[in-house]
Amino acid sequence: MQQLLVGFVCTLMLLIPHASPVRFHYINNPPSHNFTATIFGHHGSRNPSLALLHRDAVTGAKHHPSRRHAVLDLVARDKARAEYLARRLSLPVPEEEDLEDLMGSSEVVSGLNDGSGEYLVRVGVGSPPTEQYLVIDSGSDVIWVQCRPCEQCYAQPDPVFDPSASSSFSAVSCDSTICRTLQPAGECGDAGSCRYQVSYGDGSYTGGVLALETLTFGGGGAAVRGVAIGCGHRNHGLFVGAAGLLGLGWGPMSIVGQLGGAAGGAFSYCLATRDPGSSSSNAGSLVLGRAEAVPEGAVWVPLVRNPQAPSFYYVGLAGIGVGDQRLPLQEGLFRLTDDGAGGVVMDTGTAVTRLPPDAYAALRDAFASAVAGLPRAPPVSLFDTCYDLSAYTSVRVPTVSFYFDEGAALTLPARNLLVEVDGGVYCLAFAPSASGMSILGNIQQQGIQITVDSANGFVGFGPNTC
Repeated sequence: MQQLLVGFVCTLMLLIPHASPVRFHYINNPPSHNFTATIFGHHGSRNPSLALLHRDAVTGAKHHPSRRHAVLDLVARDKARAEYLARRLSLPVPEEEDLEDLMGSSEVVSGLNDGSGEYLVRVGVGSPPTEQYLVIDSGSDVIWVQCRPCEQCYAQPDPVFDPSASSSFSAVSCDSTICRTLQPAGECGDAGSCRYQVSYGDGSYTGGVLALETLTFGGGGAAVRGVAIGCGHRNHGLFVGAAGLLGLGWGPMSIVGQLGGAAGGAFSYCLATRDPGSSSSNAGSLVLGRAEAVPEGAVWVPLVRNPQAPSFYYVGLAGIGVGDQRLPLQEGLFRLTDDGAGGVVMDTGTAVTRLPPDAYAALRDAFASAVAGLPRAPPVSLFDTCYDLSAYTSVRVPTVSFYFDEGAALTLPARNLLVEVDGGVYCLAFAPSASGMSILGNIQQQGIQITVDSANGFVGFGPNTC
């Protein structure tokens, strides 16, 4: 057996060595298949690669007066995101007239003090390309940007995309297959154009016309023709610093689904670690395509499909460990049920990992017992396990391990366990789930290369870090 070692040492937290080995299994690269969108203009066999930036690195985080306020802001939008994911499973899609009521205003709305998008990439839209920041979202499919003319648009740092200035913009007709692929299905607009509408459940939404357009990745690198995107003329939202959204979900309308054989049904990302309230960080990365995205030496875990939420990437989690001890949890606590409830979703848009209340309580109590000598601090918002470490230069904390179905395991580095909420005050970055669904959030994913092989149904962890 081989072991995945993620050997980080946090500024204040040091890892306790992990005793249990991590098992690997490998998958073969499948042959390429036909695809709709076409990659051109790149060199050799390299696939599109983009720098992945945290929202605060784009906005400068100037609207946060303190670290504590930054954390409270993160918690607020994180709560909205978790509720949105849960509602995707439990509530019907809003009727068109409901969305029309939401989208009736013509005011220009600023999103600078809100924001559900955590990580952004820079993408060129149209021909010639107009550079735009797009939120990446592993839980959504539709790709969209704000478009002129704006009936309602929120403020964004870049000029709003003007489709009339792009030679490659082509509206999609409402009787086309791709219009019917939308969920919910597109409606007929003016001159038979395909109208799309997406509501994100946290108060943000977009609506406009569906079109085929060219997207350019990597600062003039790989260009992709014929990508179906939403050209949003009515938008409201919580998209700080972003002009729209790049859907990475498991559905056919996401960028991975549209590329198909061109990307080999795979992508990888590495979320750079950053502190809330800080405007500086190393850039992470997003790579589309099998050639560079699928590494050797990763820990491979089967993905689980939920027919009730086909865009979500679920993983089969069997248990959790603290230190070298596996927690005594009820069997099947994380299981995805036949009716689509429960399960564990990997999500780039949620920061804090959510667990069933019983699992969270067991994790919290085991962690607190292992660091019983550390001075406690009062709870902060949803973080109920906090410590005042202002007098310490380093401390030792137990590792946390996720045990997946079929025997694979991932041990988190110390910096993925605690978040600094105030000067020297650190809190355990986990929370109980308010719904039956668990979420593996981006704090726990930070710094680890993660590969999603949707074509074969696996997700890989490691071996690289960022």
